[in-house]
Order: sequence, then C-alpha cells, then structure tokens
Amino acid sequence: MKIQIQKILCPVDFSKNSDHALEYAVAFAERHQAELVVIHVMDYAAIDVLDYPSAFEFSTQINERMREIAEERLNQLAETRREEYARISTRLTTGTPFLEIVTLAREEGADLIVMGTQGRSGLAQVFMGSVAEKVVRKAHCPVLTVKHPEHEFVKP
Repeated sequence: MKIQIQKILCPVDFSKNSDHALEYAVAFAERHQAELVVIHVMDYAAIDVLDYPSAFEFSTQINERMREIAEERLNQLAETRREEYARISTRLTTGTPFLEIVTLAREEGADLIVMGTQGRSGLAQVFMGSVAEKVVRKAHCPVLTVKHPEHEFVKP
C-alpha cells in the first residue's frame, strides 16, 4: 500500500504550540508536494443579552474586531511560511473548533491533519477536553499531534 498525501490541514490558534505544529505541517507538505491548508477557528464566547440590552451590539463589535485581527494574523503567518513553501492557503471560520476542523478536513479531502497537542488553554479545556483529542477521535483521516518541545512531562 502506497500512502499519498496530497492535502494537509493544519489548525492554528497563534500559540507557540500551533506554530511548532505548523513547522511539521510545512515539512510534510514539502516532502509530499502536498497542498497545505492552514485554518483558524474563532470560538466566540456568548454574552447574555437578556441581562445586558446593549451587550449584543457590543459583542458584535468585539467579534468583528477579533475577526479582523485573526485574519491579519492568519495571512501574516501564511505569508511568512510561503517563503519556505508556496502551496499554502488559509481558511478563517467561526464555530466549535474541533467540529470546524473535522468538517473542513472532510470537505477539503484532507489526507492528514497536523496540529499541536495543546494550544491556548484554560478552564474550558478542563471541562470540555482538548481540541486535539476530539479531532483525533472524530477525523476521517490520520491526525499527527505535535507536542511543543518546551512542554515536558512532569510526574505528579
């Protein structure tokens, strides 16, 4: 069986961990002459508009500005990597990160997903589990998870 990798999906959240995973994704893409799709998923926090009548307008403004910043960062990230490898495209979407990643991987016909094991963390990760773990369980294709070298295992 010959494995062909023609399209790689690499989710990023602009953390050091996802930058490190992107290095791997670029290397795999170069090695296999594959297209590399870099995705960022914006996960908007809900604001209770019933308690705060002006919150909807305020949250809309914040979300629009967050989207502008994310788009700028994503484009900048891709442009920097295009110096190394030209076949890079980007996608910016909004939703639940693992669902958007798995859905886009299927829609794009990705042969491989390369992602960091930990991105931005917080209390939500404790309650909901990691995005990488959910992608590994739900994706239709292999998922390479990349641990950042600065994050060592510490025995409890």
